[in-house]
Amino acid sequence: MTQETNEATDSVPDEEGYQRGLGGRQIQMIAIGGAIGTGLFLGAGTAISKAGPGLLLAYAVAGVVIFVIMRALGELLTYRPVSGSFAEYAREFLGPFAGFVTGWTYWLFWVVTGMAETTAAAVYVRFWEPGVPQWGTALVFLVLLYAANLISVKLFGEIEFWFSMVKVTAIVGMILIGIGVLVFGFSAAGDTASITHLWKDGGFFPKGFGAAVMSLQIVMFAYLGVELVGVTAGESENPEKTLPRAINTLPARIALFYVGALLIILSLVPWSEFEPGVSPFVAAFGKVGIPAAAGIINFVVLTAALSSCNSGMYSTGRMLRDLALRRQAPRRLTRLTASRTPAAAITVSCLLMGAGVVLNYLVPERAFEYITSVATVCGLWTWGVILASQLRYRRAWRAGRLPAPTFRAPGGSWSRWVALGFLVMVAVLIALDPTARISLYVFPGWALILVVGFRVLSRRNPAAVHGDPHGHLHAGSGD
Repeated sequence: MTQETNEATDSVPDEEGYQRGLGGRQIQMIAIGGAIGTGLFLGAGTAISKAGPGLLLAYAVAGVVIFVIMRALGELLTYRPVSGSFAEYAREFLGPFAGFVTGWTYWLFWVVTGMAETTAAAVYVRFWEPGVPQWGTALVFLVLLYAANLISVKLFGEIEFWFSMVKVTAIVGMILIGIGVLVFGFSAAGDTASITHLWKDGGFFPKGFGAAVMSLQIVMFAYLGVELVGVTAGESENPEKTLPRAINTLPARIALFYVGALLIILSLVPWSEFEPGVSPFVAAFGKVGIPAAAGIINFVVLTAALSSCNSGMYSTGRMLRDLALRRQAPRRLTRLTASRTPAAAITVSCLLMGAGVVLNYLVPERAFEYITSVATVCGLWTWGVILASQLRYRRAWRAGRLPAPTFRAPGGSWSRWVALGFLVMVAVLIALDPTARISLYVFPGWALILVVGFRVLSRRNPAAVHGDPHGHLHAGSGD
């Protein structure tokens, strides 16, 4: 192979112009923060009302699939850690069109997730101030987080560290308090709290096993964001060490923060008392009777929503700039500030997140459900691309064409195929859910836009989509 061909393979250099300012503790907390957000704190209320205690099984099964996906991502990250990771791997292993679609779809995913998180934050504020318009609160949060993301990646990492610390501390505290109520019977809920709530009110599957299966599309939204550690690769101080460590702690995080926390919540209060749109954590600890407990927990879940939105702004900025570096987005979006943040890309993404403010104004009661269904389909595509890319990469290194990974995914190829099948099943469940089905109306239009965009780009600048070494801008370019 010629030198030029080798350059074509490494289409975007490892050093993309960013500052490697994210340390190990920040990467760990970003990984945790991505796994604890609105889907757990707010979406779980809807899921419990639909599935009852059987929701625990849905979270556990989906958690195993998520771990398979993340270990597959770990292989790819240790092979080539770059900020545009998912799109880069899709381009290399699945082709230019797959890379183009993945880059733009993951960007859309975090844009709509940002809408969902600001929506949830606005809902939480109404706990204290019911008269405050939901759209106004969503707008204020959006502006504040936008300003924070413009300063530096170190500030982003530090804010996310403390956001996540609040969430982790609070969930551990809630679990300990819940265990205390169950074991010692203190508080107003002590006389009725019992682990038998898991099966005595209609059984473990009170609405049937099918209802638990149908809840999987809500459950998968709760896990969206765990793959964010892949986007941090280009700004991690030591990605080969910190990223595998963050991925390996995922099973413990899922067992504690999802299955463990919901197990306690469902033991404190009968599942039938939870309502859609109301955080089950706020509802449960409000009934425990601890002074100001509901208000404190509402503050925690507000923090969780803002944390996830903060991560969304970070991710959209990096993914959009990666597309611009390949001339698949306007060149001006490649510009970095003096502190090495992609301010232009973050600004464009934030403006589009403002569409969530409009939804909160027009349909405040349905805004969260509409947004989460679209975000879930985007996430399913991204996870599917990770699995497919890892299967192709594994085939290549076994054939001796690429170096072997230093962090190998367990389970063999069959586990990735099972995970892919699971993602297809969740997509079918979304089609069967009348509320979530709106995402399937949105995506044909999105797919048409991407197909037309790719064809136009292919005609005007073939190098931008076919991997020519001169088809992308230099990472430090501001043109």
